[in-house]
Amino acid sequence: MKIRVLGAYGAEGLAQRPSAFLVNDTILIDGGTVGGALSRTEQLVIEHALISHSHLDHIAGLAFLTETLALCEAPKPLTISSLEPVVKALRTTVFNDALWPDFSLLPTPGKPIVKYRTLLEETEYPVGDLWVTAVGVNHTVPCSGFIVHDSTSGIVYSGDTGPTDALWKAAARLKTLRAVIIECAFPNRLAGIANAKSEEDRKELRQRPDLRMDALGSGTDYTAFVDHLGIASLNLFDNPHSTASILALREGGTSTGFELFVSSTERFEARVSSRS
Repeated sequence: MKIRVLGAYGAEGLAQRPSAFLVNDTILIDGGTVGGALSRTEQLVIEHALISHSHLDHIAGLAFLTETLALCEAPKPLTISSLEPVVKALRTTVFNDALWPDFSLLPTPGKPIVKYRTLLEETEYPVGDLWVTAVGVNHTVPCSGFIVHDSTSGIVYSGDTGPTDALWKAAARLKTLRAVIIECAFPNRLAGIANAKSEEDRKELRQRPDLRMDALGSGTDYTAFVDHLGIASLNLFDNPHSTASILALREGGTSTGFELFVSSTERFEARVSSRS
């Protein structure tokens, strides 16, 4: 499984692009950045987009991608998949002919460039050459994490979330887990700000260590990567996990790119590859 990091930040700035990951060249996991990291030829072969939630930093590039696919007459439509509340939010608040064109009706209703697929929670589906399970996580809007594998190796993508029970329990059942990509929007010293986004009656739940990523074990069989970095979280030494097993994902610039290869024979391999 090849994972290309298109963006790994919670905002946009010089040398910083919002979260998006391209798997095996044809499947997006979130779409904060697409056109800013891929050539037009590379964009035209994308067939699927797994979207964690409807916040702009995870879908801005997706919106521009749909237009590119339509105008360039891509050979296959783009299928956008997620849990039902996320799909509904995308259809009603983003691709609604007000904020952005409804490409589920364009170029023609009979042959649209965008299709939607609703995933049932904790149910495995084939997506391209992969298998995908969506699991609801804790965010300010409906949000999904994803468990993705190809039968020989797998990853977990947390989406935007605080401590979560269901995702890690589901991930623990994946025997071929090789990497975990988790949100790191706030370091521990800003926990008060992060917790303020949740209801007061969930405060105690968020503090329970058994509902954190530690439930997956020591990390000897997988490697954890932090995603969704912001200015507040660039100091990773505040992270409660060992800095030896958590690596910051850095997306590719104009001349270099970060690619993560996950296989059954080696835990992971990170390569910096030259691009023209």
